[in-house]
Amino acid sequence: MNKKKLGRRTGHRIALFRSLAVALIKHEKIQTTEAKAKALRPYMDKMITLAKRGDLHSRRQAAAFLNDAEAVKKLFDSLAPRYTDRAGGYTRIIKVATRRGDAAETAIIELV
Repeated sequence: MNKKKLGRRTGHRIALFRSLAVALIKHEKIQTTEAKAKALRPYMDKMITLAKRGDLHSRRQAAAFLNDAEAVKKLFDSLAPRYTDRAGGYTRIIKVATRRGDAAETAIIELV
């Protein structure tokens, strides 16, 4: 799903996207680097599409990726009905500034 490796091995990268996805579902807005935000977008589109389907199989698929029952419940019960009429583009990335320590471009990714 993702071509960007972000300088991490596979297991670490999957864990990173899981934790970012759970944080975005719980808080609906997070600040991270621009590269991570752009790489997270396809994962979130997949999760929201699964939630829009709403059947048991898609709920189990989302639970297998997210590993957080509270996030899965919020995704299926409150976020999915919000996007029933929307055909895609569930996230918005807003560039913020450069981080002072390492000059990384930061961005806010939020659910539309």
